[in-house]
Amino acid sequence: MALVDSSWQFTRAVTRKPGRSVVNGLRAVDVGAPDFDLLMTHHAAYIHALRQAGAEVIELEAEEEFPDALFVEDTALCLPEGVILMRPGAPSRLGEVDVIAEHLAPLFPRMARISGPGTIEAGDILTTPREVLVGQSARTNSDGIAELASLLESWGRTLREVPVPEGVLHFKTDCSLLDGKTILSTQRLADTGVFDSYKVILTAQGEEAAANAIRYNDYVIMPEGFPKTTESLRQAGYLVTCVGNSECAKLDGGMSCLSLRF
Repeated sequence: MALVDSSWQFTRAVTRKPGRSVVNGLRAVDVGAPDFDLLMTHHAAYIHALRQAGAEVIELEAEEEFPDALFVEDTALCLPEGVILMRPGAPSRLGEVDVIAEHLAPLFPRMARISGPGTIEAGDILTTPREVLVGQSARTNSDGIAELASLLESWGRTLREVPVPEGVLHFKTDCSLLDGKTILSTQRLADTGVFDSYKVILTAQGEEAAANAIRYNDYVIMPEGFPKTTESLRQAGYLVTCVGNSECAKLDGGMSCLSLRF
């Protein structure tokens, strides 16, 4: 029986307003603090793009205690079967999970949680109709992946652990799902062979940061400033909406990081 491709079909999205503490957020390489006002402008445009794509957007208030809390995706894996709360690899982000759990509980039929000692962030998780791909990274370790695999098995889903290229923060820093059979990927990630059973559209050389996009219903929402990759997606038949992301990028954030989609 053919698999139903609901991997990019959603009705809701959860986002969180950036707090002013975001300027103190984590970053792999310090290229300067984000401009808060410009970040807020970009965040509003991102929410507009989600609504344009058909999302009912649930906007949570800022959490000043947690500078990285606007990157809500890392805290939870949202599936039709339920939601699984993650256990972030950055100690400063552990408290974010309890904060978001109270908002997610009423929205899902069941809730599970990674209890540890392993760590795992949903930025390392790409869900396709046939499998859940999880990359081991600086934030996601083998113990966290093993615990998630056990939970997913009880929900009838298969997990496949995959490599993350050296120097890449999260698996989805370098890839995104365009549809159930097609992946947008950087060359360096595609070269690992992880997507050999999928169709791959590569980001243009020098535009690797375009790889972190999201497919929400009929639209691909991607960061602006990557014209060659944008044109490749349009030539492939995708409707593309570009959103400013220069300030979140200073905190290693991209399109997928800013929302939970279900």
